[in-house]
Amino acid sequence: MNQTIESLKSRLRSVERDLEARLIKSRRQFEYSLVNGKAVFTRAARKRHAELKKSLVATLADARVRNLIAAPFIYAVFFPIAVLDVFVSMYQAICFRLWRIPLVRRSEYVIVDRHRLPYLNAIQKLNCAYCGYANGVMSYVSEVAARTEQYWCPIKHALSVKQPHGRYLSFIEYGDANDLQNRIGEQRDALCCDDQQDTSNTKRTPICEAPLPTAAD
Repeated sequence: MNQTIESLKSRLRSVERDLEARLIKSRRQFEYSLVNGKAVFTRAARKRHAELKKSLVATLADARVRNLIAAPFIYAVFFPIAVLDVFVSMYQAICFRLWRIPLVRRSEYVIVDRHRLPYLNAIQKLNCAYCGYANGVMSYVSEVAARTEQYWCPIKHALSVKQPHGRYLSFIEYGDANDLQNRIGEQRDALCCDDQQDTSNTKRTPICEAPLPTAAD
């Protein structure tokens, strides 16, 4: 079982490398590069984008009535999402330090950059910024929850889970009660040392004595 899990993890890392290679190819194709973490387009690309930009009047004229009706409900969700963002950040800042779990780097999950695309108008930029923030917060919260689950209850479910988080594959099998407490301890050891060692290293490591982590936001 452990060999199968490691094989799956290896395949996932391979897919991630492939996606990164495709992203680099895409940057060349669409004529932009990253400078200080921001996409910078060539002058020729910016000129084409300006020509393709749709006006606000045309956007509003083409808007469907059902989308206009839904808009207030869509943006009303911003407030609970923002509250969730704040409370989860407070939660991990306190609890993860107590448990010596590396903090989730929020900036790696909440990425708002599509509003910088020059071919989007103001409405499109607002929509894209909101979508980027909302989905980023959900991904960020999911990782915080995943680390919490690995610390307290790293046991798989009896039923199949659709699209489980990346840590789930290494959890203890449902119904496997052998040496449970020690194995939960191993899960905690692996979790607290996430930032200090390669995850492919299967050697058991004692509880980390490294300095407490800080959020890199």
